[in-house]
Amino acid sequence: MRILIAPGASGGIERLDPYVAGLARRGFDASALDLPRSRTEPALARYAEAVAELAPERTVVAGHSFGGRVASLLAAETPVAALVVFAYPLHPPGKPQLWDERTSHWSRISCPVLLLSGESDPFAQPDLLRQAVRRLPDAELVTYPRVRHGVTPVLDAALDAVAAFLARL
Repeated sequence: MRILIAPGASGGIERLDPYVAGLARRGFDASALDLPRSRTEPALARYAEAVAELAPERTVVAGHSFGGRVASLLAAETPVAALVVFAYPLHPPGKPQLWDERTSHWSRISCPVLLLSGESDPFAQPDLLRQAVRRLPDAELVTYPRVRHGVTPVLDAALDAVAAFLARL
């Protein structure tokens, strides 16, 4: 099983080096994929192209923030092995009412999903994220107290959760 992980809109691909290395230490074939960050459509096209070169049904699509949102859009269109999202951008800070729009495609995701999120993330109020997860037929949500947007402060625990999740597939 291959894991393809994309970065957030404000971070370069090098920010994913600890994720890729940590997943490799746990026995996974992981690599980072840089995406255009201007708009969702070009990023989705690039991610879809990369997954098509692999065996989609044996590929785990993953991403941090924007990269995770794009991976979720791809999983709604393409049968993939699983979806792993670090810090899903459920809504812009201060605009929680937009969560519904940002998850409207989730009901079309049929693969197993793991979402990892900080409980102090300004992009994802935990109560709204728990509500949104109900849209997914096969999902697990792991949250981390006192963690903001991103799981870097708890990366080892987050990658252990990813390894446990993928072992159950």
